[in-house]
Amino acid sequence: MSPIFLLIPILFPVAGGFRLLLLKEQMEDRRRNRYSETIVCITSVLVFAALLAVRREPVMIYSFAGDFSIDFKVDGLSCLFAGMISVMWPFVMLYAFEYMQETREKNKFFAFYIMTYGVTLGVAFASNITTMYVFFEMLTLVTIPLVSYYHDHESMYAARKYAAFTIGGAGLAFITVIMTTVYGETGSFVYGGSLSINNISGIMKFAFAAGFFGFGAKAALFPLHSWLPTASAAPTPVTALLHAVAVVNSGVFAIIRLAWYVYGPEYLVDSGMQVTAILAACFTVVFAAVMALKERHFKRRLAYSTASNLSYMIFGVMLMTPEGLTAGLLHMLFHGIIKMSLFLCAGAFMHRTGNSYIYQVNGVGKRMPATFAFYTLGALSLTGIPLFCGFISKWNLVMAGIAADTALGILGVVCLIIAAFLCAMYTLSVSVRAFFPVDGTDHYGEERQEAGRLMLIPIVFFGILNILFGVFPAPIVSFIRQIAAGVL
Repeated sequence: MSPIFLLIPILFPVAGGFRLLLLKEQMEDRRRNRYSETIVCITSVLVFAALLAVRREPVMIYSFAGDFSIDFKVDGLSCLFAGMISVMWPFVMLYAFEYMQETREKNKFFAFYIMTYGVTLGVAFASNITTMYVFFEMLTLVTIPLVSYYHDHESMYAARKYAAFTIGGAGLAFITVIMTTVYGETGSFVYGGSLSINNISGIMKFAFAAGFFGFGAKAALFPLHSWLPTASAAPTPVTALLHAVAVVNSGVFAIIRLAWYVYGPEYLVDSGMQVTAILAACFTVVFAAVMALKERHFKRRLAYSTASNLSYMIFGVMLMTPEGLTAGLLHMLFHGIIKMSLFLCAGAFMHRTGNSYIYQVNGVGKRMPATFAFYTLGALSLTGIPLFCGFISKWNLVMAGIAADTALGILGVVCLIIAAFLCAMYTLSVSVRAFFPVDGTDHYGEERQEAGRLMLIPIVFFGILNILFGVFPAPIVSFIRQIAAGVL
């Protein structure tokens, strides 16, 4: 199948969402839900058709000037990222139907929610740094209306802050796009790096730093992290899918492309750029975990946890070894599954009870047993307990750090272990409060008021994936090792 087919899964949800946005009257709920789920499911089918049948060669769609062009291609890394979001999006869409049931302007919400799917696929299928940058910036623009959806002071402030950090980061990354395309030959994505070693100079080192922190703004890398907890003011379907998977993982994905597919290990290993990147990641791992432990708002605590775990991935990637890249990609996938489950459980609690803070969880386990049982499974996995997928990726990260046999690798391992202990404290303490409240602090009676069916379906689905990949990790680990080795 021709690579031009990649345009279809990218443009189909964009067109479908835009059509919904243009409607002058609010569509009836059931009809809009059927329309939205159909668009998303068809897109996921198109994605898997592309991953299985499209030829592994680039196709140029449009050239701005010279090598600044819109090119698409399927490779191993895009298979992982596109496949990951294409499985998750239809399930979280179901969750959104129930969560957003009592809100206004639902046409607008679901329109941008659907369009974001297509834009994220544009990031995944980009074949050069120019294309990735264009869709990376578009991703910010289509998600700002989702962050500001409630139009109150908190959400409008969150949207402004989100825009300032991510657009500002994109401004830094634009320097990298120009430098790697003009002075680095083409800026194309080639495993091991596409830069000519003869073009390496001080200014190209600056370009890497600009790109690392510019793209790292979406990955909530310190000191560009604070937008992520603030963006928890958005509806939970937004914080779950966009700010735990699509948006933030686009930041990590862009860093992987920059480090492994533009610059390459030959240039980065033992360089000052690698040292700076790993030190920034290690600091963020511990700092964000400490902030999560201090945070008393349920979703903001999970957001700080996301910032910490994103830097787990960056640490593995920037070790610039196949083992480190394998571990980073495993954690990108498994953390997405875990954090999706945790955010959806937190959103179900907030939706059902009208409460938002950790102390208000006391005793809710009797009222929402299934929700908090699956929350607990996610918390155990994120902590790194065996038989859950989080253990697999964290174990691989620790082994990659040790195998690197460098001071930076050992420093990273120490930071990961510290953050894991903090993670146990800030996640499992919620479960203890929910099921074993201190006498006199129980906020709820014996009456059960579990999350609705449409909210429970994705919660159960991601909980099952959490266990399935933890017990049978071999196939996915083998697949990702082939990506990290440049075979796929």
